[in-house]
Order: sequence, then structure tokens, then C-alpha cells
Amino acid sequence: MKNHIEKYKSIYKVESMNKNEFESTKKIIRETFHDTRCIKGPAPEHMTMLDENVHQGGFILITEDGEFIDFEIQLKDFDEVELAKFIEFAENLYEKHEKKVSIYLLCPKDINVSVRECPIKSPADFRIRLACTQENPCYMILDSIKHKILNKKILTSDDISMLENLPNMCNKKDRTYFRVETLRILNGHFP
Repeated sequence: MKNHIEKYKSIYKVESMNKNEFESTKKIIRETFHDTRCIKGPAPEHMTMLDENVHQGGFILITEDGEFIDFEIQLKDFDEVELAKFIEFAENLYEKHEKKVSIYLLCPKDINVSVRECPIKSPADFRIRLACTQENPCYMILDSIKHKILNKKILTSDDISMLENLPNMCNKKDRTYFRVETLRILNGHFP
């Protein structure tokens, strides 16, 4: 993955999440998941180093109280395997810092959620919330990246990673469209 990021630095400037992206992520967390805690910013990398066999999380933020918020876009069906993956992530992060972990998953309306809300016994203090949106996250991601490029904004490493994964994350019927758009951007042929 890092090799791909280095390769595209010559086409698009890449850096960590900028202030506008951070603010929009905070807004989604506040409005969609009703979490009004004060978020300081992205969690430092040394705090988010998890065990190798554990899901590494998405965009991990830290609150004013030192608690963690993991924000991700869930594009796969949400079943027991997916739930277990996020429980293990939360437990691993909690074990390392003994701070509450909140996991917020934004998903398209067409994914299948086959697990129901139930209490989970664990020594870790965490919660997992899923919110479905009417918009297809793949289109949201692509539109956001195109908007950044058109406005000469800097692409983050997360942008490039999401872009590279778009053809695998979308519905099968949309795969060719997302593959072509991704290749156009990665090869510097957009706009």
C-alpha cells in the first residue's frame, strides 16, 4: 500500500487529513450518531498501534477526555463475523489504553444487517453503532475525491487507499464504472 501512495505523490500531493475533512467527519459523528463529545483530532499513530491479527480500524479520533472514536464506512454486509471483528478491535484498543472506544459505522441502505442489537459481555468499555444512509458511500467517496482534485486540494493517504478499493467495495453492477474512474484519477487523467 505504501508503495502505491509513494507512486501517486508525483501525480497528487498526499498528506494527512486536512481541517475540512476533520470538520466534516466530526459533523457526521455529531449529527448521525448524536455524539456531542469534544473531539480533539486524529489519535496519534503510536496510540493506535494494535496487535497484528486485529482489524486496524478506520479513522481513529481522540476525544478531549482521551476516549477513542473509530469512524468507518461499512460497505460489506454486517453479520456476526463483521461484528466480532469490531469487538476484537475495541477490546484490543481498550486493553492498551483503558479508555472507552466508540465505533461508528456508516453504511449504504442496501447492505444486509443480519445481527441484532444485543448486550456483549466484555471487560472493555465500548459501543458499536451502525447508521444506514440513503446515499451510496462509493459515490460519496468518489465525488469527494473528485471535488478535492477540482479544487486543487491535497489528497490524503486515506483518500488514495479508499480510491484504490472503490472497485472492490461497490456493487458488482457498478464495478466497471468505479474501476475506470479510479484508474483515470490514479493515472492523472482527471479532470
